[in-house]
Amino acid sequence: MTPEICQTELQALRCCVVIPTYNNERTIESVIAEVHRYAKDILVVNDGSTDTTHARLANRTDIKLIEYPDAMNRGKGYALRTAMSEAQKMGFKYAITIDADGQHFADDIPTFVEAIKEHPNCLIIGARNLRSDGMPQKNTFANKFSNFWFKVDTGQTLNDTQSGFRLYPLDKMNGLRLFSPRYEFEVEVIVRMAWRDVQVLNVPIKVIYPEDRVTHFRPLRDFGRISILNTILLCGALLWFYPRKIAQLLRPKNFVRFIDRHLIHSHESNFSLAASVGVGCMFSVMPIWGFQLVAALAIAYILKLNKLLVAIFSNLSQVPLIPFIIFTSLWIGGKMLNRPTLISIENADMQAVGDSLLQYVLGGIALAIAIGITSTLFTYAILRIFRKS
Repeated sequence: MTPEICQTELQALRCCVVIPTYNNERTIESVIAEVHRYAKDILVVNDGSTDTTHARLANRTDIKLIEYPDAMNRGKGYALRTAMSEAQKMGFKYAITIDADGQHFADDIPTFVEAIKEHPNCLIIGARNLRSDGMPQKNTFANKFSNFWFKVDTGQTLNDTQSGFRLYPLDKMNGLRLFSPRYEFEVEVIVRMAWRDVQVLNVPIKVIYPEDRVTHFRPLRDFGRISILNTILLCGALLWFYPRKIAQLLRPKNFVRFIDRHLIHSHESNFSLAASVGVGCMFSVMPIWGFQLVAALAIAYILKLNKLLVAIFSNLSQVPLIPFIIFTSLWIGGKMLNRPTLISIENADMQAVGDSLLQYVLGGIALAIAIGITSTLFTYAILRIFRKS
């Protein structure tokens, strides 16, 4: 795609380019010049720069310059949110963000154009080659760390979650109250967009890290902020996102589609899929109420099982089944300890559990293991019938 065609395509898509900058006086003008070859609509956010950035940008008519009245540095996240809000007011539907330090190549913008034409309304992140020469070791570690937590929080896999070269679908961000003001914004936004069922994709991009590159990332402070954010997002995933997704998938029509897609037509082996179902079913009745999903996902991660299947089937013990699970656990535990079961299904409740805790725990573990083995064997047999792999 030529630069001229790219400009036309961006205008047809109603897509602008956003460049947040803080003290990038050596590179900001060259970055704008390169971007201008591919895009006519450019918004530059001066995030309280204290160098000559303001003087270099103040009289330019080829960009939309955004500056704060108090000229305070508020962070990259705040700058991006400000620019995106302004872009929507100007009628744009998409915004491509590119860093002002010169690490990105503007000739990758057509890659985003092609991707959004093929996948409308997606959030697209440029994926860097983190194994290339010159890639700082701390960047590689931080990205792997971020990729891991993104997968835990959303169930999705990305190769690069930290690149600042992105395309945002602005309409999909309406009503999304993002609270991260600095670098952690780029982690929060992709997780919470994924929670909104917005597809998040990677496209390959080039990157360069010159020795004199200006970076404002402070490892100790910013890594600490990102860690706190990941803790908050994990709580949100366990308390809201995964329960909501599971409730949606357990609807009859959705469940049938889910089974067809993730079991019958999955690329994983029969044994792996059956084990994933078995582990999920096992933990659905394991006597660790409140921690079943967390424990199930931990085992799935260790054993490299299908985490989505494990999460779904670990939530099969819904309220109507709980009395039967408690009664059966107490009955099995009674047989193991040679004790009588002094309750019925009708009065099987947590009071009964408290009165016979050891009996319940032993019986519950035995029941869970039995259900896990049975469901694994049953699933494996079904898959052997309907699948060839």
